[in-house]
Amino acid sequence: MPPLFGRSIEHRQRDSLTTQVLRDLSGRIEKGELKPGDRLPTERELMALYGVSRTVVREAVSSLRSSGRIATQQGRGAWVLDPPSSLGFRLEDADLNTVQDVLQVMEIRIALESEAAALAAARRTAEQLVSLRHAFGALEASISKPDSSAEHDVRFHLEIARATGNHYFTELYGGLAPRLVPRARLDLFKNDPDGKVAYLQRIQQEHAQIQQAIARGDSEAARAAMRLHLTNSRERLRAALDRRGTEPAAG
Repeated sequence: MPPLFGRSIEHRQRDSLTTQVLRDLSGRIEKGELKPGDRLPTERELMALYGVSRTVVREAVSSLRSSGRIATQQGRGAWVLDPPSSLGFRLEDADLNTVQDVLQVMEIRIALESEAAALAAARRTAEQLVSLRHAFGALEASISKPDSSAEHDVRFHLEIARATGNHYFTELYGGLAPRLVPRARLDLFKNDPDGKVAYLQRIQQEHAQIQQAIARGDSEAARAAMRLHLTNSRERLRAALDRRGTEPAAG
């Protein structure tokens, strides 16, 4: 295990502890301080290192796993994975303006839906939890039929907006929905059905983290899981643009 850390994180009120731990670990992976194959410190070591609870460490590690940055195995701990060599996106020139537009809308999604997830975790009713669970199950089932997955994705996020108990979230999301889910407007996996299924499975892992946090009533974890999911979605699209040698429009 490499000598990684010298002090605990700063407990800034504007960010949850889970978010701070997640950001620090992610940064160390991106900088190469934690390389593919390196093992993460144990759960107990991370608790002592960051001065946080077991729950915070588990949420951060779970988010890293769902984003494909680490793998975990009972009895072996957690280790860093190689970055994916390709996300499999295939973009045509006619798609580029659409992708740029979606990237800008993704910035709105990150702000809007991260807070919606936190509120949903705090306010959801038993009936809304059932609706969210059904939406998640339908989305899971749609992975084997990728052409219908975008519709179920929208429904899942809409149920979260409804669970806030604030009709403005629902109205805002409903008005933006046609622009919110990239694959509803773009065929990012032209002639690559296997790549599309793998992509949807990765996204569903992120959805699971959100759904579980809301079910537990954990607002901070729900906010962090939603932010990570939407940030990952934005960066997957940005990577597709970069491979085309095109920068997204400023927004």
